[in-house]
Amino acid sequence: MRRWVLDTVAELAAFRWQLREEINARSGLPAVEALGTVAHDLVLVASELATNGIRHGRPPTIVELRQDGDEFLLTVADHDLGTEPRLAGERPPGEGGFGLQIARRLARDVGWYRTDSVKVIWAALGP
Repeated sequence: MRRWVLDTVAELAAFRWQLREEINARSGLPAVEALGTVAHDLVLVASELATNGIRHGRPPTIVELRQDGDEFLLTVADHDLGTEPRLAGERPPGEGGFGLQIARRLARDVGWYRTDSVKVIWAALGP
């Protein structure tokens, strides 16, 4: 459906806007009605996982969004093969580190795998 290549945190605002526009365009509905909370959740999960990839991985971070009907598959790849995604431990609010927890709460399923060149975290979302 769409692919973004991100190198810095400064690119995230434009990425979020483009992602929302892409989702709304694919829904075939006016922007106000387009996919409701699914679009919001998808943008939030994508932003959190892309931020993690940029901050904790090796650039570039590659975000791909795929669609099958009203189901979406989001993948976020980075080039740091030496680490594994992990949930944040106990932290005070505002100190960050909750991106993977947010993804697990909003997505139907979340997982990850490693290839010879990238580490990929994926999230499946839908109504």
